[in-house]
Amino acid sequence: MKRFWRDVTVEPGNGIALDGRPVRTPGRAALAVPTGALAEAIAEEWRAVGDTLDPRAMPLTGLANAAIDRIAPDPAAFAAGLAKYGGSDLLYYRADEPAALVDRQAASWDPLLDWARGRYDIHFEPVTGVMHRAQPEATIARLAEAVAALDPYRLAGLSPVVTIGGSLVAALALIEDAATPEAVWHAAHVDEDWQAEQWGEDTLATQARAARRAEFDAAVRFLGLV
Repeated sequence: MKRFWRDVTVEPGNGIALDGRPVRTPGRAALAVPTGALAEAIAEEWRAVGDTLDPRAMPLTGLANAAIDRIAPDPAAFAAGLAKYGGSDLLYYRADEPAALVDRQAASWDPLLDWARGRYDIHFEPVTGVMHRAQPEATIARLAEAVAALDPYRLAGLSPVVTIGGSLVAALALIEDAATPEAVWHAAHVDEDWQAEQWGEDTLATQARAARRAEFDAAVRFLGLV
């Protein structure tokens, strides 16, 4: 779509307007968000559009659209989908060798699991290798409750953090300010970083990682603005 507007404003109720006309989501709902800070950040994305609109350069708009169109109509169903990661979290599955990798995983992952144990009064069953091991039903249920308690906007921001990193526990630690974004990103890439150190970096893998990092950073920013 070609740019057709000159002015972008934040309207009462934290809606976005182009030349005074309200912006709508792909589902034709008004693009209005919970906070003025998020509305202003989204407005800046629209102001930065050049001759042609590129949705990939507007991640906050995309996350807000998802919250309104995809999640708000049935937040429980969306939360349930994210909660499934609690049954096969990255942090559960450990290498058995080499010792340096085992230690690196423990240093990055154990503090996150320890936090979750104390925060939710749950127990985990870590496993060596990649074969699935069922986690206690109470653990899965409690993590699911924590996700279900989030509003559609926080669910929208949480989703990329979970799916990029493969860890619901780390994502919940982030959203509750129990872990920094950098610690969560590092935890999600312990194995990948190890492999790169041993065998060198691949150009395509590096490009894919940069794209994931941009998506991750946008989600973190979105969560901070909600």
